[in-house]
Amino acid sequence: MIKRVATVLTPVLLLAWLAVQATAGTNKKAEPNAVFRAVQDDPTLPRVLLIGDSISIGYTLPVRQLLSGKANVHRIPMNGGDTARGLKQLDAWLGDKPWDVIHFNWGLHDLKRLKDGKLDATASRAWSPEAYASNLDELVVRLKKTGATLVWATITPVPEGSAGRIKGDEVVYNQLAANVMAKHGVKVNDLWGYIMPKLARTQNPKNVHFSKKGSALLANQVAKAITAALNERASADSPEKP
Repeated sequence: MIKRVATVLTPVLLLAWLAVQATAGTNKKAEPNAVFRAVQDDPTLPRVLLIGDSISIGYTLPVRQLLSGKANVHRIPMNGGDTARGLKQLDAWLGDKPWDVIHFNWGLHDLKRLKDGKLDATASRAWSPEAYASNLDELVVRLKKTGATLVWATITPVPEGSAGRIKGDEVVYNQLAANVMAKHGVKVNDLWGYIMPKLARTQNPKNVHFSKKGSALLANQVAKAITAALNERASADSPEKP
């Protein structure tokens, strides 16, 4: 095609045509991530909301598949980031419709270490542990006002060599979160404990993210926790037998 066009265009016009061809593909709108597509509710099913960072993005679609026909599984339309983002965005994420179960997590972004705006494992944390605990407490108070059954997912493991994060920081932050959840009587889905023995075959090297297999395993655990919460909620709503 280029050779044929070159025979009829002047050098200047040819260069202009090549420039148009080179940029044609970049002007197309990227397909939206299926994870963030709006969910059409089945009014006969309970409504579930997933809140979390990229780890939750990885398990969202398999969770929807596992709970297909059992629940309308929504998620926030972005990466949940740190607790500061959560405080700013939570009201918008919750919307004005009722939720039956909210499965939520923050932490991997709170414990990032920053130096001059860049990830640096030798630098201090972006947010202090005390700020994380305080923010998380405020978030839980606001989440409880929805009347939904809350399920907290523990922060998944940070491997050695992960950029901007230190292995073991998540253990400290998980203990802080555990204290907040105990204070408010929130159920805990221990994803850290569940996936830890399986890291060698599920987590990407020197990276907090998981392979497709790892996300699928996490999805199984998340779906189980949500199902248990829905069943408990249904039992509590059922009239007592004589």
